[in-house]
Amino acid sequence: MTNTTPIISLENVDILQNNHIVFENISFQINRGDFLYLIGETGSGKSSLLKTLYAETKNTKGKIKLDHFNIDSITKKEIPFLRRKVGIIFQDFKLLSDRNLTENLRFVLEATGWKSNSKIKNRIKEVLKSVHLENMEDKMPHELSGGEQQRAAISRSLLNYPEVILADEPTGNLDPKKSEAIIQLLKEINKTGTTILIATHDYNIIEKFPAHTFKCEEKKVVEINNRDLV
Repeated sequence: MTNTTPIISLENVDILQNNHIVFENISFQINRGDFLYLIGETGSGKSSLLKTLYAETKNTKGKIKLDHFNIDSITKKEIPFLRRKVGIIFQDFKLLSDRNLTENLRFVLEATGWKSNSKIKNRIKEVLKSVHLENMEDKMPHELSGGEQQRAAISRSLLNYPEVILADEPTGNLDPKKSEAIIQLLKEINKTGTTILIATHDYNIIEKFPAHTFKCEEKKVVEINNRDLV
Protein backbone atom coordinates (compact mmCIF):
# COMPACT_ATOMS: atom_id res chain seq x y z
CA MET A 1 0.00 0.00 0.00
CA THR A 2 3.00 2.25 -0.40
CA ASN A 3 2.63 5.50 -2.34
CA THR A 4 4.90 8.37 -3.28
CA THR A 5 3.83 10.70 -0.48
CA PRO A 6 6.68 11.08 2.04
CA ILE A 7 5.72 10.46 5.65
CA ILE A 8 9.32 10.81 6.89
CA SER A 9 11.91 13.08 5.33
CA LEU A 10 15.40 14.12 6.40
CA GLU A 11 17.33 16.90 4.71
CA ASN A 12 21.02 17.60 5.45
CA VAL A 13 20.74 16.21 8.98
CA ASP A 14 23.51 15.78 11.59
CA ILE A 15 22.88 13.56 14.63
CA LEU A 16 25.09 13.46 17.73
CA GLN A 17 25.15 10.83 20.46
CA ASN A 18 27.25 11.47 23.60
CA ASN A 19 28.99 14.35 21.78
CA HIS A 20 30.07 12.08 18.90
CA ILE A 21 28.81 12.61 15.36
CA VAL A 22 26.80 9.52 14.42
CA PHE A 23 25.38 10.85 11.15
CA GLU A 24 26.61 13.74 9.07
CA ASN A 25 24.61 15.55 6.39
CA ILE A 26 22.17 12.71 5.70
CA SER A 27 19.14 13.08 3.44
CA PHE A 28 16.49 10.50 2.58
CA GLN A 29 12.75 9.98 2.64
CA ILE A 30 10.32 7.20 3.49
CA ASN A 31 6.98 7.10 1.73
CA ARG A 32 3.64 6.51 3.38
CA GLY A 33 2.93 2.78 3.54
CA ASP A 34 6.55 1.69 3.07
CA PHE A 35 8.01 -1.38 4.78
CA LEU A 36 11.76 -0.96 5.26
CA TYR A 37 14.76 -2.35 7.07
CA LEU A 38 17.54 -0.30 8.64
CA ILE A 39 20.78 -2.24 8.99
CA GLY A 40 24.33 -1.52 10.09
CA GLU A 41 27.07 -2.67 12.41
CA THR A 42 26.73 -2.27 16.18
CA GLY A 43 27.42 1.39 16.92
CA SER A 44 26.54 2.53 13.40
CA GLY A 45 23.65 4.64 14.70
CA LYS A 46 20.50 2.63 13.99
CA SER A 47 18.99 3.23 17.44
CA SER A 48 20.12 6.87 17.46
CA LEU A 49 18.32 7.46 14.17
CA LEU A 50 15.10 5.90 15.47
CA LYS A 51 15.34 7.90 18.70
CA THR A 52 15.72 11.08 16.65
CA LEU A 53 12.61 10.26 14.64
CA TYR A 54 10.49 9.98 17.79
CA ALA A 55 12.18 13.01 19.38
CA GLU A 56 14.10 11.20 22.10
CA THR A 57 17.40 12.46 20.63
CA LYS A 58 17.67 15.91 19.07
CA ASN A 59 19.42 16.47 15.76
CA THR A 60 21.93 19.32 15.61
CA LYS A 61 21.54 20.36 11.98
CA GLY A 62 19.09 19.94 9.13
CA LYS A 63 15.36 19.39 8.75
CA ILE A 64 13.39 16.30 9.82
CA LYS A 65 9.69 15.92 9.16
CA LEU A 66 7.42 13.07 10.29
CA ASP A 67 3.92 13.49 8.92
CA HIS A 68 3.14 17.13 9.76
CA PHE A 69 5.60 17.37 12.69
CA ASN A 70 8.87 19.28 12.26
CA ILE A 71 11.07 17.09 14.46
CA ASP A 72 14.05 19.47 14.30
CA SER A 73 12.03 22.25 15.98
CA ILE A 74 9.46 20.23 17.95
CA THR A 75 8.46 21.55 21.37
CA LYS A 76 8.05 19.50 24.54
CA LYS A 77 4.31 20.18 24.39
CA GLU A 78 4.10 18.68 20.89
CA ILE A 79 6.05 15.48 21.63
CA PRO A 80 3.11 13.57 23.23
CA PHE A 81 1.07 14.22 20.07
CA LEU A 82 3.96 12.98 17.90
CA ARG A 83 4.19 9.81 20.01
CA ARG A 84 0.53 9.07 19.27
CA LYS A 85 1.40 9.07 15.56
CA VAL A 86 4.41 6.81 16.11
CA GLY A 87 4.31 3.29 17.55
CA ILE A 88 7.62 2.19 19.08
CA ILE A 89 8.73 -1.43 19.54
CA PHE A 90 11.81 -2.33 21.57
CA GLN A 91 14.01 -5.41 21.65
CA ASP A 92 13.47 -5.92 25.39
CA PHE A 93 9.64 -5.52 25.20
CA LYS A 94 9.44 -2.94 28.05
CA LEU A 95 6.25 -4.40 29.51
CA LEU A 96 5.38 -3.39 33.08
CA SER A 97 6.09 -6.50 35.15
CA ASP A 98 3.70 -5.66 38.00
CA ARG A 99 0.46 -5.75 35.99
CA ASN A 100 -1.26 -8.02 33.51
CA LEU A 101 -1.46 -7.49 29.78
CA THR A 102 -4.76 -5.62 29.88
CA GLU A 103 -3.48 -3.24 32.56
CA ASN A 104 -0.24 -2.69 30.59
CA LEU A 105 -2.30 -1.52 27.64
CA ARG A 106 -4.76 0.45 29.79
CA PHE A 107 -1.83 2.33 31.32
CA VAL A 108 -0.69 3.52 27.88
CA LEU A 109 -4.17 4.56 26.76
CA GLU A 110 -4.86 6.52 29.94
CA ALA A 111 -1.42 8.14 29.74
CA THR A 112 -2.22 9.32 26.21
CA GLY A 113 -5.54 10.88 27.10
CA TRP A 114 -8.18 8.17 26.73
CA LYS A 115 -11.03 8.71 29.24
CA SER A 116 -13.91 6.40 28.30
CA ASN A 117 -13.67 3.02 30.03
CA SER A 118 -15.77 1.32 27.35
CA LYS A 119 -13.61 2.73 24.54
CA ILE A 120 -10.47 1.65 26.39
CA LYS A 121 -11.81 -1.88 26.83
CA ASN A 122 -12.82 -2.10 23.17
CA ARG A 123 -9.49 -0.81 21.90
CA ILE A 124 -7.56 -3.27 24.07
CA LYS A 125 -9.68 -6.13 22.69
CA GLU A 126 -9.08 -4.92 19.13
CA VAL A 127 -5.30 -4.71 19.38
CA LEU A 128 -4.94 -8.02 21.22
CA LYS A 129 -7.01 -9.72 18.53
CA SER A 130 -4.89 -8.12 15.81
CA VAL A 131 -1.71 -9.69 17.26
CA HIS A 132 -3.39 -13.04 18.02
CA LEU A 133 -3.34 -12.64 21.82
CA GLU A 134 -7.10 -12.38 22.37
CA ASN A 135 -7.08 -15.02 25.11
CA MET A 136 -4.09 -13.64 26.99
CA GLU A 137 -5.51 -10.44 28.48
CA ASP A 138 -5.20 -11.58 32.10
CA LYS A 139 -1.67 -12.98 31.76
CA MET A 140 1.25 -11.37 33.57
CA PRO A 141 4.32 -10.64 31.40
CA HIS A 142 6.34 -13.44 33.03
CA GLU A 143 3.63 -15.90 32.02
CA LEU A 144 4.13 -15.09 28.33
CA SER A 145 6.77 -16.60 26.04
CA GLY A 146 9.31 -14.31 24.38
CA GLY A 147 7.31 -14.29 21.16
CA GLU A 148 4.10 -13.53 23.05
CA GLN A 149 5.78 -10.70 24.93
CA GLN A 150 6.94 -9.18 21.65
CA ARG A 151 3.44 -9.50 20.18
CA ALA A 152 2.17 -7.77 23.32
CA ALA A 153 4.70 -5.00 22.71
CA ILE A 154 3.42 -4.71 19.13
CA SER A 155 -0.16 -4.48 20.40
CA ARG A 156 0.92 -1.63 22.66
CA SER A 157 2.46 0.18 19.68
CA LEU A 158 -0.87 -0.05 17.81
CA LEU A 159 -3.09 1.43 20.53
CA ASN A 160 -3.26 4.98 19.19
CA TYR A 161 -3.69 4.05 15.49
CA PRO A 162 -0.11 5.05 14.55
CA GLU A 163 0.82 6.21 11.08
CA VAL A 164 4.36 4.88 11.60
CA ILE A 165 5.87 2.00 13.58
CA LEU A 166 9.56 2.17 14.48
CA ALA A 167 10.87 -1.22 15.59
CA ASP A 168 14.32 -1.41 17.20
CA GLU A 169 15.68 -4.98 16.87
CA PRO A 170 12.21 -6.51 17.40
CA THR A 171 13.52 -10.05 16.83
CA GLY A 172 16.79 -9.63 18.72
CA ASN A 173 15.75 -11.79 21.69
CA LEU A 174 13.81 -14.41 19.73
CA ASP A 175 14.60 -17.71 18.07
CA PRO A 176 14.30 -17.96 14.25
CA LYS A 177 10.76 -19.36 14.22
CA LYS A 178 9.40 -16.69 16.57
CA SER A 179 11.34 -14.03 14.64
CA GLU A 180 9.63 -15.03 11.41
CA ALA A 181 6.23 -14.86 13.11
CA ILE A 182 6.94 -11.33 14.33
CA ILE A 183 7.97 -10.12 10.87
CA GLN A 184 4.91 -11.78 9.33
CA LEU A 185 2.77 -9.93 11.87
CA LEU A 186 4.43 -6.61 11.04
CA LYS A 187 3.86 -7.35 7.35
CA GLU A 188 0.15 -7.86 8.10
CA ILE A 189 0.04 -4.51 9.90
CA ASN A 190 1.86 -2.85 7.00
CA LYS A 191 -0.84 -4.08 4.60
CA THR A 192 -3.36 -1.91 6.47
CA GLY A 193 -1.33 1.17 5.44
CA THR A 194 0.95 1.65 8.44
CA THR A 195 4.52 2.62 7.55
CA ILE A 196 7.06 0.32 9.21
CA LEU A 197 10.80 0.83 9.72
CA ILE A 198 12.69 -2.06 11.34
CA ALA A 199 16.22 -1.65 12.65
CA THR A 200 17.81 -5.10 12.59
CA HIS A 201 20.99 -7.10 12.25
CA ASP A 202 19.04 -10.27 11.41
CA TYR A 203 19.96 -10.78 7.75
CA ASN A 204 18.12 -14.13 7.68
CA ILE A 205 14.88 -12.24 8.20
CA ILE A 206 15.70 -9.82 5.40
CA GLU A 207 16.51 -12.71 3.08
CA LYS A 208 13.23 -14.46 3.89
CA PHE A 209 11.11 -11.28 3.81
CA PRO A 210 12.91 -8.95 1.36
CA ALA A 211 12.07 -5.25 1.34
CA HIS A 212 13.70 -1.90 0.76
CA THR A 213 16.79 -1.64 2.94
CA PHE A 214 18.82 1.31 4.22
CA LYS A 215 22.31 0.79 5.61
CA CYS A 216 24.04 2.95 8.21
CA GLU A 217 27.75 3.20 7.42
CA GLU A 218 30.46 5.84 7.65
CA LYS A 219 28.03 8.39 9.15
CA LYS A 220 25.68 8.06 6.16
CA VAL A 221 22.42 6.27 5.37
CA VAL A 222 22.44 4.61 1.96
CA GLU A 223 19.81 2.51 0.19
CA ILE A 224 21.13 -0.91 -0.81
CA ASN A 225 19.96 -3.95 -2.74
CA ASN A 226 19.19 -6.99 -0.60
CA ARG A 227 21.56 -8.98 -2.83
CA ASP A 228 24.40 -6.79 -1.55
CA LEU A 229 24.02 -8.00 2.03
CA VAL A 230 27.09 -9.73 3.38
